[in-house]
Amino acid sequence: MSTGIRLHAPAPGWAITADVVVVGSGIAGLTTALRCQAAGLNTVVVTKARLDDGSTRWAQGGIAAALGEGDTPEQHLDDTLVAGVGLCDEDAVRLLVTEGPGAVRRLIDTGAQFDESSEGRLELAREGGHHRRRIAHAGGDATGAEISRALVEAVNEVIEAVNEARTIEAVNDARTSGTRTRGLRAIENALVLDLLTDADGRTAGVTLHVMGEGQHDGVGAVHAPAVVLATGGMGQVFSATTNPSVSTGDGVALALRAGAEVSDLEFVQFHPTVLFLGPEAEGQQPLVSEAVRGEGAHLVDADGTRFMVGQHELAELAPRDIVAKGIMRRMQEQGVEHMYLDARHFGAEMWEHRFPTILAACRAHGIDPVTEPVPVAPAAHYASGGVRTDSRGRTTVPGLYACGEVACTGVHGANRLASNSLLEGLVYAERIAADIAASQAENGLHARVPTPVPYPRRPEHPLLEPEARFAIQRIMSQGAGVLRSAESLAAAAAALDQLHTDARDALDENGKTAEPGVDTWETTNLLCVARVLVAAARLREETRGCHWREDHADRDDTRWRRHIVVRLNPDRALAVRTTDTPDFPPTVPRTPDPARSGGTSTHRPERLPQEQ
Repeated sequence: MSTGIRLHAPAPGWAITADVVVVGSGIAGLTTALRCQAAGLNTVVVTKARLDDGSTRWAQGGIAAALGEGDTPEQHLDDTLVAGVGLCDEDAVRLLVTEGPGAVRRLIDTGAQFDESSEGRLELAREGGHHRRRIAHAGGDATGAEISRALVEAVNEVIEAVNEARTIEAVNDARTSGTRTRGLRAIENALVLDLLTDADGRTAGVTLHVMGEGQHDGVGAVHAPAVVLATGGMGQVFSATTNPSVSTGDGVALALRAGAEVSDLEFVQFHPTVLFLGPEAEGQQPLVSEAVRGEGAHLVDADGTRFMVGQHELAELAPRDIVAKGIMRRMQEQGVEHMYLDARHFGAEMWEHRFPTILAACRAHGIDPVTEPVPVAPAAHYASGGVRTDSRGRTTVPGLYACGEVACTGVHGANRLASNSLLEGLVYAERIAADIAASQAENGLHARVPTPVPYPRRPEHPLLEPEARFAIQRIMSQGAGVLRSAESLAAAAAALDQLHTDARDALDENGKTAEPGVDTWETTNLLCVARVLVAAARLREETRGCHWREDHADRDDTRWRRHIVVRLNPDRALAVRTTDTPDFPPTVPRTPDPARSGGTSTHRPERLPQEQ
């Protein structure tokens, strides 16, 4: 059921209808859209920038699947479970690794061209946590860009074909021209604001703001009985991240306001090898793919010592949380701000052939990895948690789905295995499309009438000024980064609370708030997800995966081999509970009865910012 909490925005000035609206244009969003359209569903893709500007195109390493000789889904499952440190939902992982190879082959059929050997076989690489070479890559280290290219081209081809068919139908009599062509359209440069629901609390579409001129402009709505969130991550909640500037947690914030459950937000993966550009560097930072270590690069300190040897059987190729911790420990021991990645032994030819994108990025910043070690440090990279879903991508709000990094399927547990992210987006996108198509076939995908939304002249909840974004990022980096403690998290919570209080007081005193707009909406979303992340991190008093508590250095399976699940109540209190096991309970509509929630409430409710 919707909480009734919405971003302050003008009333929609226009509306269109569809069977399904997909929010996001990465591998998860575009795959879902293509499969839905192919199943005969009128589909609208909404993306915050251009179709090819999502997080997928930044992926370097590749996509993991048991495609090589001698490899099996069972081996892939074992590696994933080890990386997830006891918190993976095993059924979800088994689904991923079993359906993964076929999904990758269908991606190839869609037009994605992966690197091949001279014999015409897929050239597979190895990354951290994998005991076999199972990473399919493209352009050496430009896998995401190639996948994005293929999917965007496929979407554009469908859009053109649909438009041509509609032109023909307009000429012919619709009664004799056969089945009406089902549509696919894209709305670019659009920030989705909130979920629309009907009187029964079921999904009825979204409100959105289109930036710039076009067929639609300003705030509007897409009415649809199925909404798929594929909005990517929330890396911009930290000062330094590998995520693009659009990754501001919009999908998670929207889901919370709509009453959906989120889980595992405390598990933010910090990629161990991000190009170090100085202690004051902010925003998106260049990634140095794990595949570089997979090909034999070594992590060393300033003295040239390989400090990961002896810390794990896989040394530099240990799961990412272990490598990130190893780097941070050596930085602390030596009082320095970065370590080095040494791949000088590759030689110029290998760098230019296998890692051209990374080579160019390093040289653009005055570093030549052919002749010198590359300075690296951990930076926020991937949210293992997100909007809680089941095996068909369904959230706890009927008609609302989530896919890709915005979702929490149970696949990643406490730490994502390298290159499983693209695979998860691909596999679950296909499953979501199949579920929506099945609903249509069973005559269960009915148009919903959205409950009228009041748009008062006086804001009910404040928006944050755009400059608060930088304050949030600094607070989170200092208090909830790679190293966390009760003290640092308490300080972060207090500082975030103060940002909310200041905005709330300003609204109460003069009835005004920051002007509605993309910058203020994004900043308000960032505060929402930051406060939930910190609340979960404070509750989990152990070190597990990419959640590292200095004051609770050990893993505690007795108390914490379970998930923290969070929901926003209508009174804006944060309802926090834990699951009974590492497996997620079914995603059923929420009721006030805790006995029907699938878990036990063991913690006091925390308070969320009222503007959310």
